[in-house]
Amino acid sequence: MLSQTRQQGGLKKFLLQRYRRWLSRRLPAARTITLEQRRLFIFPSRQGFLFAFTLLLMLLTAINYQNNLAYGLTFWLAMLFIVAVHFTHANLLKMVITSMGAESVYPGQQAEFFFRISCTSPRRGHHAVKLIWSDSEVMIDVPAAGEVDVSLHHKVNSRGWFEAPRLRIESTYPLGLLRCWSFAQFDVRALVWPKPVSINQWTSPDTEKASVGFSEQEGLDDLMGFRNYRVGDAPRLIDWRSHARGQPLQTKLYSLPVQEDHWLDWHNLGAGSVEQRLSWLCWLVLQHHQRGENFGLRLPDAELSVAAGDRQRDLALRALALYGLSEGRAE
Repeated sequence: MLSQTRQQGGLKKFLLQRYRRWLSRRLPAARTITLEQRRLFIFPSRQGFLFAFTLLLMLLTAINYQNNLAYGLTFWLAMLFIVAVHFTHANLLKMVITSMGAESVYPGQQAEFFFRISCTSPRRGHHAVKLIWSDSEVMIDVPAAGEVDVSLHHKVNSRGWFEAPRLRIESTYPLGLLRCWSFAQFDVRALVWPKPVSINQWTSPDTEKASVGFSEQEGLDDLMGFRNYRVGDAPRLIDWRSHARGQPLQTKLYSLPVQEDHWLDWHNLGAGSVEQRLSWLCWLVLQHHQRGENFGLRLPDAELSVAAGDRQRDLALRALALYGLSEGRAE
C-alpha cells in the first residue's frame, strides 16, 4: 500500500515537471509580455458547465413536447454561449504586461513587484482582469488605449535573489460562463537582504580617531582662528571689525570635524554562524548609514572601500545578501 502511494506521488511529480517544462517552452520569460492568441487558454467555468447542462435539459424538453418556443429559447441561449466565447477571449487578447521592477526586502517580509498593464486598442479596454499569485491577487480594469500600474506581493524566506513566480492572468468577463487565462513568467527578481540582528558593544579596531580640520564655510562649527586675507576670499568671511580698528584684513576660519572611518570586518565578529554574522553586519551597516558615517565592509571574498550615503548602503547590503551564493540563485 505504501509502495503504491509512493508510485502515485512519483507519477504526479513527474507529470507536473513535464507540464512546467512544456509551459516554459511555450511561454518563455520576458520583461514585457503581450497576450497573443497562442498564449491564451479558454474553457467553460463552473457556471458555464451548469449553463450547458441547463441547455441540454431544455433541448430534451423541447424535443419531448415538440415546442417551438422551447426550441427557439434553447438555440438563442446556445448562441449567446458561443458569442460569449469570442468576447471572453477578446477581453485578454493583445493586453500588454510589463514588469517595472521589485523592492528589496528582508527574509520573512513580502517582496513587492510592480507591473504596468497597457491596452493597445483605441476602441475597447480590458475589463475585470485578475492577476493572481499564491500570496496576492488584484482585479483591474484597463481603459481603451490606457494603462494601469499595479503591485503584487510574495513572501520570501531566505536571502539572495528571489525570482518572481509565474503569474496567472484570468478573466470571466462578460457573462462568467467561460474562463480565459494565461500564464506569464517575468524576467525580474527581488534582492533579499540578510535579516538585521543587533550586536551589543561593537567597536571596530580599525576605527580612526576623529581629527579636526579647517573650513572656510561659515556655520559648520565654531570659529577657530584667522589667516591673512587672500584675493578672492568671500566678503562675508572677512573680519571687518578688526579692520575697522586699523588692523590688516583677515579671513575667518571655522572648524570642520573629520568623520571617523569605520571598518565592518567579518573576522572581528567572534563566534557565530555564517547567517548570524551576515545579520550582525547588516544591522551595523544600517546603523552607520542612519548616523551618516563613513564605513567600509570586509568579507572573506570581497572588500568594499570606505564611503557614505545611500549607494554605499545598497552596495554593502547587496554584498551581504549574495555572500556565498551564485548571482543567479533564486529562492
